[in-house]
Amino acid sequence: MKNVMNRVFFCKSLSLVFLVPSFTRSSLRFTYSSSAAAAASSPNRAIHCMASDSPQPGDGSVSLPPSSASSAIDFLSLCTRLKTTPRAGWIKRDVKDPESIADHMYRMGLMALISSDIPGVNRDKCMKMAIVHDIAEAIVGDITPSCGISKEEKNRRESEALEHMCKLLGGGERAKEIAELWREYEENSSPEAKVVKDFDKVELILQALEYEQAQGKDLEEFFQSTAGKFQTDIGKAWAAEIVSRRRKQH
Repeated sequence: MKNVMNRVFFCKSLSLVFLVPSFTRSSLRFTYSSSAAAAASSPNRAIHCMASDSPQPGDGSVSLPPSSASSAIDFLSLCTRLKTTPRAGWIKRDVKDPESIADHMYRMGLMALISSDIPGVNRDKCMKMAIVHDIAEAIVGDITPSCGISKEEKNRRESEALEHMCKLLGGGERAKEIAELWREYEENSSPEAKVVKDFDKVELILQALEYEQAQGKDLEEFFQSTAGKFQTDIGKAWAAEIVSRRRKQH
């Protein structure tokens, strides 16, 4: 496997190291074993749990309590893994310079931003859901169907990871909103969730098409795995356009 340093996978076929020593129900906070800057340079370093944070000294320019700023930066520092962890499916197909989890979520957010208004669908909520739906992968990594892990086990790991991330953020309204958006997406329980689920698949096949064009690969399996699974008119229309463009190039 080429150039796969500092990458996290949870497939049975790979050597795995779980990023968090253990999950507990106590009120714990994640922190890196060194500064946030060091974490950014070594993004998949192990995470440790601590019982409390040390407040960061403020300069008096903001009214937020130091603990709020500390929780926000701790949370954002953990989320750097979304920028540095590549999507596992592309690694398995030997794609060069594969996109990260954050790359994937960002373009999904753009999809929500540029989509036309749909009756009964809140576009702002779709944008938020798009940048939250894979957030637990900052801890558990990108678990794909080919990893041999059941949907139930994947959901359990991600649910526990999300719970700890929300605690790291300090609880409160923003953490609650993130958790609700994530669960709504997982359960496919709202019109927005259905749209974002479709954007997830649209982004996948668009990226597959781009890799085929740039690297001369045949990534037919990604088109096969998503065919017939789009739930919304916009998802079906955008997917059909991508498939049409792909046919023209063959």
